[in-house]
Amino acid sequence: MTRWIAVAGGFGYAPLAPGTAGSAAAALGFLGAVALAGREGIGRSSPIPAPLFVFLYLLVVLGLLAFGVWAAGHAEADFGRPDDGRIVIDEVVGQLVTLGPLLLGLPTSDFFSMFLAVVTGFVLFRLFDVWKPGAVRWAERRFEGGLGVMLDDVVAGLYAAVCLLALGGLLQGIFGGAPI
Repeated sequence: MTRWIAVAGGFGYAPLAPGTAGSAAAALGFLGAVALAGREGIGRSSPIPAPLFVFLYLLVVLGLLAFGVWAAGHAEADFGRPDDGRIVIDEVVGQLVTLGPLLLGLPTSDFFSMFLAVVTGFVLFRLFDVWKPGAVRWAERRFEGGLGVMLDDVVAGLYAAVCLLALGGLLQGIFGGAPI
């Protein structure tokens, strides 16, 4: 069970770039959740009230974080090395942290624009996850075990979320209307 969670249901076994595969799975899951909820952003018509949708999203992300810390710690022991590349639950959580602000009304009302915003968030998260600037590298070096595996990706997700919000605001200032 712990290995299944740590490898995000098998995405960690991708032969090339398993971290990118885990991030892509999270991004596609985000798009699927938005589509199933019948919304392209908060404030649009939807069968699920916006506050409930955001609350459920936060619960899922926090639950994945908690299970991820637990599972990654066990998977490190199973795989016999710290932060093994097959452990990708951290990328899943980091990607979901990055995309969370899109639920706060940033995207435009059409699904294509939401898709472009998600792709932008995906690229930004992968950039910060690989580059590991500032607090991302600090978190990676400061903590060990499952918490160490997870925390640097959460911080990378926060960096990417801030950049996604800033980029959306910039685009809104330039083009007017909806930001992304």
